[in-house]
Amino acid sequence: MSPIATQAINSSHGSELSKDPHVLANVSSPDTEKLVINTIRCLGADLCQQYKGGHPGTVMGAAAIATALWKYSMRYNPANPDWVNRDRFVLSAGHACLLQYILLHLSGYSTWTLDQIKKYHAPTMDGIAAGHPEIEFPGVELTTGLLGQGIANAVGLAIANKNMAATYNKDGFPIVDNKVWCFTGDGCLQEGIGQEAISMAGHWGLDNLILVYDNNSVTVDGSIDICFTDDTSAKLKSMGWYVLEVDDGSNDLAAIVEVFDQARSSVGKPTFINIKTVIGIGSANQGSGKVHGAALGEDDVRNVKSALGFNPDEKFFVPQSVYDYFKETKIRGQQYEEQWNQLVENYRRSYPKESAELQRRLKGELIEGWEGKLPAKGSLPKDPKATRQTSGMFLKSIIPEDNSFLVGSADLCESTFVNWDNMVEFQNPKSGYGDYSGRQVRYGIREHAMVGVANGVAAWHKGSFVPIMSSYFIFWLYAAPSLRMAALMKLRFIAIATHDSIGVGEDGPTHQPVAFPTFLRALPNFNYVRPADAEEVAGAWILALKDEDSPSLFSLTRQPVPLLEGTDRKKVQYGAYVVHGDAGEIPDLTLIATGSEVARAIDTAKILKDYKVRVVSMPHMGRFDKQPAEYRRSIIPSTKCLVVAIEPYCSFGWAKYAHAGAHMTGFGHSAPYSVLFEHFGFGPQNLADKISTWAQTRKRSQGWDLPGVGEFEELLLHQNTAH
Repeated sequence: MSPIATQAINSSHGSELSKDPHVLANVSSPDTEKLVINTIRCLGADLCQQYKGGHPGTVMGAAAIATALWKYSMRYNPANPDWVNRDRFVLSAGHACLLQYILLHLSGYSTWTLDQIKKYHAPTMDGIAAGHPEIEFPGVELTTGLLGQGIANAVGLAIANKNMAATYNKDGFPIVDNKVWCFTGDGCLQEGIGQEAISMAGHWGLDNLILVYDNNSVTVDGSIDICFTDDTSAKLKSMGWYVLEVDDGSNDLAAIVEVFDQARSSVGKPTFINIKTVIGIGSANQGSGKVHGAALGEDDVRNVKSALGFNPDEKFFVPQSVYDYFKETKIRGQQYEEQWNQLVENYRRSYPKESAELQRRLKGELIEGWEGKLPAKGSLPKDPKATRQTSGMFLKSIIPEDNSFLVGSADLCESTFVNWDNMVEFQNPKSGYGDYSGRQVRYGIREHAMVGVANGVAAWHKGSFVPIMSSYFIFWLYAAPSLRMAALMKLRFIAIATHDSIGVGEDGPTHQPVAFPTFLRALPNFNYVRPADAEEVAGAWILALKDEDSPSLFSLTRQPVPLLEGTDRKKVQYGAYVVHGDAGEIPDLTLIATGSEVARAIDTAKILKDYKVRVVSMPHMGRFDKQPAEYRRSIIPSTKCLVVAIEPYCSFGWAKYAHAGAHMTGFGHSAPYSVLFEHFGFGPQNLADKISTWAQTRKRSQGWDLPGVGEFEELLLHQNTAH
């Protein structure tokens, strides 16, 4: 091992550990280091060739970067992948996951056996070596793959680190002091979410974040020069980052370790390390897009192995000396955690109150009695209020007391009512606007990265943080990929989405959602909740906070809605329930509505005096679908009565519950909300007329002619609209 690498071990890992004989006993020669790097390259070539798929190029080109990280620069314990104060590694360039899997195996993570890694791209369902990293497997912090997401996730982890440290660390007790390492490629730096997140990190001065750029200048289509000619280092400097560079990142291990050591020691700014590599180095097509996402081919794999001094007929070969090279990582990791555990025990004795709160959060628990702090229905405002306002009331009842909540907004803090008295902003302390202990995050107008960052916060130690974010509903469409990733990873957060329909009013059709709810309702493991009034808003908060494995989005109004007599926060968890009419008898008509239209449906029911009418509030379709069939049939007796859905979104999906519907059939318009609801046919009198006329066409002497599959009817098909 080079003198620079030896020096890096001593300075990076502290005086006590650097004196440990086990740590320095395995001082490796340059030949051993070359063998390690070449072993990784040959493994990558073999594993991709086995099933003729995968991404060998980055494994081969960035093998030295990975060696530097896992051997010298990162602080972790292979025996306990969940150790709280470990360094976090995020592979934003998720297609390069095979590189991470190989290093998890070599550094001693017991789950990552060579046999498991051999299942990479295998035709099997029992492997863990997925085509992109997945959060549920040891050593993988977050599921990445959609380019740029990982950068935002890493910024979130760095925020969580900073906030935890500022909240709980005391002099002599650095309980949280780990680093976040993010490996990125050219694609992540081109994605908008990546640039948004990089801007945030520079603004906040997140000096615990290190972004490692595998600069191989190749994407799927070929040379990056055909589409991207930015001076990335200059750009990052201008965005508040330290910038370091390595010219030969495929081979110069000592230079990589040296810059990693500098990055660990940086203060005041995040660090960007631009490392030039050769993708697929040693292969016939090195440096080209051909080695990005395709196996090399049998002949080329043999040639690569021969050139690197390996037996071309021997596959998946790892010399014992390579395993020996990484042995110290397990010893070192165990010592790190043992020392930290002792530190935590001493902290408990010195700061029992702070220690108790920290341990509660690490267990994923909210403050005791939080649900009882939500105002009861009897104390809610009796005059009509926008649900965005009443949501803010519930937020203020629990958020200030519990440090578990990290709240933020995309430039709409006051408008979405996510502010509270005496709140402290999460800011670089040098800015004068707040400090790292703050829990109000100013994300700026960066919705996509806001959610990607929140995913990182939520994943820091699951349950220790509950991120809350806000914006107008239509702008959440910008963040749809990150919402999807949260659902996939089973991360809990609350998204406040206000101005949720044509009720936006004068801002016009650009700001009036008509189709986005369909996506959110179809998204697995996602709570899309559209509450009817303040009482159902309380139910939405309860549902979201009790569901530890799902993200939630509250669809809230700009316009005021009345507090309804029949709403019940405890019934929101069932997805739908009867809010008006006799639940004990079969009606002639059942009207299903959501959000602000529940009140309109009740008013419509009162006009339909010739019918027995039931009104059902359906704040959460997905939850209703999960109820037993007996319950669902009792709420919506669609085989015994006519069912009409009322909602100012498109009708897609409603045929599952209703025979007909009053919905938007085009885009909205610019006018006051009260004018728009009448204009598009959602006035109670018009709804009653349309429903009654339609019902008469289905009336028979012995009951109703209930429509069959595919016979769903649009009752407001001929809306008067300019769009």
